[in-house]
Amino acid sequence: MRKIVLILFLLISTFSFGQNRPLLYNVDDLPQSLLQNPGARIDFTRHFGIPFFSQLHLSAGSTGVTAHDIFSDENGNVNERVRNVMNTITAGDYFSINEQMEILSLGWKIGNKGYFSAGIYQELDVFAYFPKDPAVLAFEGNADYINQDFNFSDVSFTGEVLAVYHAGFNYKVDRKLTVGGRLKLYSGIFNAESTGNEGVFRTVQTPNGPNFYRHEVDGLNVIVNTSGYASLKVKDSITVDGAVADLLSRSLLGQNVGVGIDLGFNYRVTDQFSINGSVQDLGLMFHQKDLENSNYFGSFQTNGLEPLFPELDGSESAIPYWDVFEERLDANLRDETTANEYTTWRPLKFNASFEFGTGKSILPCDYLISKRPRFMNLFGMLISGVNRPKGPTYGVTAYWDRKVNDNLRFRLAYAVDEFSLTKLGAMVSSRFKNFNIYLAANDIMGYTNLAKANSASLQLGLQFIFKDL
Repeated sequence: MRKIVLILFLLISTFSFGQNRPLLYNVDDLPQSLLQNPGARIDFTRHFGIPFFSQLHLSAGSTGVTAHDIFSDENGNVNERVRNVMNTITAGDYFSINEQMEILSLGWKIGNKGYFSAGIYQELDVFAYFPKDPAVLAFEGNADYINQDFNFSDVSFTGEVLAVYHAGFNYKVDRKLTVGGRLKLYSGIFNAESTGNEGVFRTVQTPNGPNFYRHEVDGLNVIVNTSGYASLKVKDSITVDGAVADLLSRSLLGQNVGVGIDLGFNYRVTDQFSINGSVQDLGLMFHQKDLENSNYFGSFQTNGLEPLFPELDGSESAIPYWDVFEERLDANLRDETTANEYTTWRPLKFNASFEFGTGKSILPCDYLISKRPRFMNLFGMLISGVNRPKGPTYGVTAYWDRKVNDNLRFRLAYAVDEFSLTKLGAMVSSRFKNFNIYLAANDIMGYTNLAKANSASLQLGLQFIFKDL
């Protein structure tokens, strides 16, 4: 059973998702660029997204393992392949899942310098480090690891599903500087997190002890917090309509809530060269309803059982060694279930980039940047990251953005991140009168053989964008 659980964990890891979206960053004629940088420069005056279809985002990534590593017939049986993976993967390797669906998106120009945008989107975000030491202990046992520590701190994960209500304002300070901010209200649907765990398990040799080995659990303290889960366990007979009603009530600020902000800027150093940066989801979630916290804690030592079997008459019973051992174990290694409130940080995202334009365009200038020349070719570099329990994850992307005409543009990108050193991406955006459709895919080479890919990303959007030229 323990091997099956471990293999399932590895399988999930191979089809997991990452979060950086460099292909839409700084695309000045797409409203989605304002979600990544509320201070971005834009060249439209109004927009309205087709509900549920203005942005569909799904991305995937896992470090240290792919589906090919486990399923390939080239490397022996599945147990051997899993063992090989576990020898190479580390406690710093991780998998993540991110999905985002824009439910409502709209915006309009305010005055000559401002642009207001607002909307609602649903997001799923899961991030888990590979629990190296517990996995090795479960899969291989401790026979080959005498006098070595197995750290429970390797268990670290976060996961949430939530709805986000947001409103932002983009403001042109002067010809060079544009700034922006966005206020977000989070409505939690589900959350589970376990970080900052402690404790070790070890087996040590005791030549002078009562047995050859002593097994120790020292300073165990593992906590799993959940919100939105406890009520699901008692709803065995819930109907589809009931489940939908329950999810809607949670997404309408009816359960656990939070607040956050996005901040960003764009500064044009010269007509051709600009720099910009942003932070997203600087915010907190307050979990106060439908809670369940599981805590496993304590310390314990044992030299094993040394049963004696004396001769007994009919009125005597054998010593209950196993019952005594269980009582000692339960008294020292305890589990506790509570319903305590807790607070979590949203995964903070940050972006910084520079961009250089060539090939001055004859296209009309945008309303926010009057008298600023536009360029047919844009070359840029973006550094992006997401804050995670054991530290930030980073990616660097270089791109060429080509404006074919006022209705068609594309972007080609090359990225280096913790998933891959050869990540190629492409984005195309087309406008038919005021109707816009865009498609972006990252790590295109991975699509030729998903089993060997460490990551993949896909984005699609349909919306109406207006330019009062």
